[in-house]
This record gives sequence, structure tokens and C-alpha cells, in this order.
Amino acid sequence: MLATIVGHILAIGIGLSLGLIGGGGSILAVPILMYVLGLSPKTAIAVSLIVVGVVSALGAIPHWRRGHVNLPLALQFIPLAMVGAWGGSQIARLPQVSEGVQLLAFATVMVVASVLMIRKGQRPSAQSAETLAQPQAARRSSSRKVPNPIWQKVLVPLEGLGVGIVTGFVGVGGGFLIIPALVLVGGVAMQEAIGTSLVIIAANSTAGFMGYVHQVTLDWGLIASFTLAASGGTFLGAYLNRFLRAEQLQKGFGYFVLAVAILVLIKQ
Repeated sequence: MLATIVGHILAIGIGLSLGLIGGGGSILAVPILMYVLGLSPKTAIAVSLIVVGVVSALGAIPHWRRGHVNLPLALQFIPLAMVGAWGGSQIARLPQVSEGVQLLAFATVMVVASVLMIRKGQRPSAQSAETLAQPQAARRSSSRKVPNPIWQKVLVPLEGLGVGIVTGFVGVGGGFLIIPALVLVGGVAMQEAIGTSLVIIAANSTAGFMGYVHQVTLDWGLIASFTLAASGGTFLGAYLNRFLRAEQLQKGFGYFVLAVAILVLIKQ
């Protein structure tokens, strides 16, 4: 009973992270489902995908209302990302891919994600301060770099395919990869990248989950309650996102993800 309560409190934290920084929290869903709620690795990955998919879709709504979702860019990303997510789930079915192999891959992804978050959290300095001093309209235009349209049409779908494979294989939303791609290749501002990433994560996770439906036995009651808890955190995070800078939160969260990754590796 205590483990169930703790697991659902932590689910609120997953949603909070998704709403605040557009990713990261989903990478903690698998460890929580395994080590706190006692699910097997493959079941934890499947449950993580459906929870993250629903929560991301709900979390995208407040961002959409504020105009922070770039739907045309998301539609460039999503088709191959969904193909990749389903493909990743099918790779997980191969007899050579044990649960230990999946967990090792998952821990590796966590380490990469944590390093990217930490490095990103250390960057903003003089330029960001200068940008903040500008009027809001000028800030919007200066924060958006116009990408090469040809490269954008090629690189965005390819990035989607790669992220999708990772999503389907290890059960993470991939926001830590999607957001930099949207900013650097898509040329959108950070707030817009966060909102757009939630739409992409919802689509990816749904496709990945469909590949696991017949691989594991699912407790739909647990899925519903865990999703409800995480959804509450997402709406809170989306509200707080208006007052906090995502870059400032990523460094500390990155260190936390790194610590969890080390724990997963030790248990393996």
C-alpha cells in the first residue's frame, strides 16, 4: 500500500517535469514502475509508454491555447517517429533482446539524457540576459533562427525516426532529443519547442505502446490511476512554465536523472 502511494506521488513529479520542460520526467517512469510498484521491465516500459502518451497529450493543451505548438513542424516529425516507435517495440520482441539488454540500453539513454540536460543548463548567460532585456516582440524574433528549409525537411523526419526507435525500445518519450532538434533544426523558440515536443511525444508513445499490447499483461486500473496522478502534475507544470525558465531547471534535473541511471546500472 505504501509503495502504491509513493509511486503515485512520484507520478505527479513525472507530469510536473513534462509540463515544465517538455521532457525528462518520462525517463523516470520506468524506474518508478519497476522499483517502486514492482512491475517487470517489459511491462514497465509498456505502461510508461501509455502513461507518457496520455499525459503528454493533456499537457500539450495549455501550450496549444497559448500558441506554443507548431503543428506543421510536429507533422514533419511525427510520421517517421511513429514508424520508429513501433519498430523499436518490435525489436524488443526479438529472442536475442532480453529484459537485461533493454534495461542496459535504458540506463545508457538516461546517462546521455542527463549529460545533455546538465550541459544545456550550464549554457545560458550573457546572451540570455541580453535577450530578456529586449521587448517581448523583439525577443520572439531574436530567439527564432530561420533554418534552411531543405535541411529542415530532411533532418526533422530523420530525427523523428531515430527518436521513435529509442521511444519504442526503452519506453522514454525522447523530449531531451526532440526539443534541441526543434530549436536547432526547426528554428522555433524554447517555449514553442516544449509545447510542440509534447504533441510529438504523445504520438510516439502511442505507436510504441501499440507494439507492446500483445507482449505483456496490463493492469488497466494501475495505468488509469498512475496516468491521473501524472496528468495533475502536467497541468501544474504547464501553469508554472509561464513563470519559470526551463533552462534553469534542466541542470538540477539532469543530475537527478544521472543518479537514477547509476542506480539502474548497479541493480543490473
